[in-house]
Amino acid sequence: MTIQTTTAGSLPRTDALIAANAARPFAEDGFTFAPGDATFDALVDDAVADVVRRQREAGITLPGDGEFGKAMSNAVDYGAWWSYSFQRVSGLSLTEVNAFNEQPVRSEPGRVRLTSFTNRRDRELFAEAYTSPDSGIATGKVATAFPTTTGPIAYRGAAAVADDIAHLAAALDKGETGFLTAIAPGSAARVRNEYYATDEEHLFAWADALREEYRAIVDAGLILQLDDPSLAESWDQINPAPSVADYVAFTRTRVEALNHALAGIPRDRVRLHLCWGSWHGPHVTDIELRDILPVVLEANVGQISFEAANARHEHEWTVWADADIPDDLILAPGVVGHATNVVEHPDLVAQRIERFARIVGADRVIASTDCGLGGRVHPQIAWAKLEALGEGARRASARV
Repeated sequence: MTIQTTTAGSLPRTDALIAANAARPFAEDGFTFAPGDATFDALVDDAVADVVRRQREAGITLPGDGEFGKAMSNAVDYGAWWSYSFQRVSGLSLTEVNAFNEQPVRSEPGRVRLTSFTNRRDRELFAEAYTSPDSGIATGKVATAFPTTTGPIAYRGAAAVADDIAHLAAALDKGETGFLTAIAPGSAARVRNEYYATDEEHLFAWADALREEYRAIVDAGLILQLDDPSLAESWDQINPAPSVADYVAFTRTRVEALNHALAGIPRDRVRLHLCWGSWHGPHVTDIELRDILPVVLEANVGQISFEAANARHEHEWTVWADADIPDDLILAPGVVGHATNVVEHPDLVAQRIERFARIVGADRVIASTDCGLGGRVHPQIAWAKLEALGEGARRASARV
């Protein structure tokens, strides 16, 4: 049989697309874009067609749009995978100072709360490395402003998601299946809340709003990938460090919100992407997969995408071997990494694939990337990694 291949979403954008996005005017709120023009739309259409073609040539059988239709603003620089959602809901206002990071929020037993994205325990433990220009740690820019929920969250992105769907549908060959990414409620709700009475109300408001985007993608015949690094990487943003039991309870609430948003959507059309973040840092304070996998498996999805090439987490393939995996769940392990410039050998890729094929069967494995490659490695390296992924899957297919 032929083992399927895919990516985790983001792929390198062309220089023309990056420049055109940077030139887009903002609306009066400062972080959403003014209505687009036909020229920009045509540029995205051509770029998506090209990136799907290149994925196909590299051996990717389940391509995405590279997240080319999603964009970040200059004020809110936390990655298009997340900040695009700020432009598709109402109820947010731009905070001129980064109050999200400055506000002192402490967790206590039984009540886990996020603190900030810069005050991570890994950053504190490796403070010297993070501040050294010679360390090679890519930390990204710190946002100068941040959205805050100041009114009822409601979806207003119907036209934007329709554009995403149209661009990808036009690029796919007849009978070919593709996927689009969307942010999960737990990750979207990591903005500061000044409107809802509780954090849980805020979380479920995001779930209700984002359901519209999820349905649009699935109704178009595409696979929906829900990006939810909050399930794993939030652990490092909580100070002081919570107990594992309290963190599992925190994570379960986010899975419940995800399931609430997916009500009525066929689970076999949904992939959940789990990761520990995308920055190139030490990651020694990451939560162990074995601690959170049982609650992650409560998500009402048909596929789970996760890091399995990352040097900090590759060993955790054995956790899957011991887990109570639903009989119809498809695993999409990352078998090439986004956090290193080393291009994996196809035989290593094949070995990583075969580990999971032995656990659930080759028909329930889709070989993928650890996380998005766009912006994490040089484009030339990213495409070499995808070629290694495609060739590794071919070699594994011949052996399983």
